[in-house]
Amino acid sequence: MSSGSSRPSDSHDVGLLSPVRAGSAVETATGDTAFVQAMLDAEAALARVVAPAGAAEAVAGAARVELYDVRDLALRARSGGNPVIPLVADLTAAVAHTDGGAAPYVHRGATSQDIVDTATMLVAARALPLIVADLDRTAAELARLAAAHRDTPMPGRTLTQHAVPTTFGLKAAGWRALVLDARDRLAALRPPAQLGGAAGTLAAFGAGAELLARFAEATGLAEPDLPWHTLRTPVADLGSTLAFTVGALGKVAADVLVLSRTEIGEVAEGAGGGSSAMPHKSNPVRATLMAAAARQAPGLAATLLGALAAEDERPGGAWHAEWQPLRELLRLAGGSARDAAELTSGLKVFPDRMADHLRLTGGLIVSERIAAELAEVVGRARAKELLTEASRRVAEGGVGLAEALAGVLPPDRLRELTDPGTYVGAGPALVDRALERYA
Repeated sequence: MSSGSSRPSDSHDVGLLSPVRAGSAVETATGDTAFVQAMLDAEAALARVVAPAGAAEAVAGAARVELYDVRDLALRARSGGNPVIPLVADLTAAVAHTDGGAAPYVHRGATSQDIVDTATMLVAARALPLIVADLDRTAAELARLAAAHRDTPMPGRTLTQHAVPTTFGLKAAGWRALVLDARDRLAALRPPAQLGGAAGTLAAFGAGAELLARFAEATGLAEPDLPWHTLRTPVADLGSTLAFTVGALGKVAADVLVLSRTEIGEVAEGAGGGSSAMPHKSNPVRATLMAAAARQAPGLAATLLGALAAEDERPGGAWHAEWQPLRELLRLAGGSARDAAELTSGLKVFPDRMADHLRLTGGLIVSERIAAELAEVVGRARAKELLTEASRRVAEGGVGLAEALAGVLPPDRLRELTDPGTYVGAGPALVDRALERYA
């Protein structure tokens, strides 16, 4: 095959460099074909509120994406800066072919932004339930893990170092809390329709503000208070919530990546990925893809927030800058939610490794507990001196903290105090408290 040959797939983005979203339901729901269908749905809804019934039926009959060349629309969009202009031309021709009297009602009174914005909200409204469903699956799996490991002690780590013991159940419950926060925020979104005409006054429609309600009902979207051509709250809210969702799942991924390191090995993905060069490896691929998405989302959201400062009644560039970042956020959230559901459903937990690591510092992981006990016996200053010296001896090797403090407290009491598994505080009760949410 010639290196210069052109294959049909060369001009299409099939997710080769974005495996986090490749093959996900949201990828399909946000593809170019889905966007064109959403624009056609917006045009059909508009016809239902501005045209006679017969004409509206003719427009709806022609509003089928399979009748149009999506790639051709994309190329022709360059001349006017948006895909609505060529689509309206083709839709008008298609309607005229079946009903010449209906053709003048295509796009009547609207501006391109009305259709692009409404289509974008339709695509979002169709994609959001898919994301929420995977977040629900993820939350259910995390509830299972939290309950199963309510009392499983493990090292708590701060600034990369052992701090005090916690439980894996509490960690999983915390992940679940973030997932539910994201789920609730997404489920609360109500994407609105957009209709304002050339400059947001509805002037060309010859109708009052009640047209907003009729158009919104025809699209199935929420009714806006005002046309929002340069009042970009819906886009900023949607983008920010999607970025939060990706970041929340990124927290789960970050912890799994650390805990699944070879030298830690406290958890592992159920089905790790392989390496092209190292046959022994089982990489935490789901967590890796989720972490990659979490690093991309803030920049995409920043673009959408930057577009809030839009001049006049339609800006040059700010509105256009939103399209691809918003779609990418939908895709990243959809792919990350799918991967999170897969990761949590198969996550392997190794309590024995956690127990080994609790003993790794010879008891120093509970030094906070012993400091409090010693302070009651010898005073705070002396307790600090004793623990500092004991910690030095433990760090030098050969003795544990209980041995280093021999004679300071009774042996039985020292053994009790230096047992990390008995110093998890209210961890188990906090798990119970967290699991009461949507129990």
